[in-house]
Amino acid sequence: MIDRDRASDLGRVGTNAQHAFMQLIHQGTSTVPVTFIGVARPTTAHHEEHTALVANMIAQSAALAFGRSHEDPARAMAGNRPSTTILLSALTPTTLGALIALFEHVVFVQGCVWGINSFDQWGVELGKKLAHEVAAELASGSPGASRDASSIQLQKWYLQHTSRA
Repeated sequence: MIDRDRASDLGRVGTNAQHAFMQLIHQGTSTVPVTFIGVARPTTAHHEEHTALVANMIAQSAALAFGRSHEDPARAMAGNRPSTTILLSALTPTTLGALIALFEHVVFVQGCVWGINSFDQWGVELGKKLAHEVAAELASGSPGASRDASSIQLQKWYLQHTSRA
């Protein structure tokens, strides 16, 4: 069930998310491409709710594409907002793997278009090197003195609040 008592819609699913995210995508000052992914066969017995969510997904896609005119400019949507809708027959290991492969391919093609190697991830490599050092410091119970002030404070807080067996 959806927790309707939560103050924030951020991170929510289904129609509750449209208030936080979709309004930005519809009328924000920046164009934000969105990918909708829907599944025909639900994994639960809540078929009516599932159909309502799919209907909202299809409707939001149409609203982004075509918008609407309105005499009140605040209620007008220009449309022509980019979106992609992917419908799966069912969520299975095969379809999930296909989605991952699709998005990996998208990253590869974007890198080719932009002239960058999407798989040379020097920032990730640096993060892994630093993570190895920080892990050793956490294991010793003492943040590295040569770290930046933010990292030192984060390590101190973590060490104070974690239960060490």
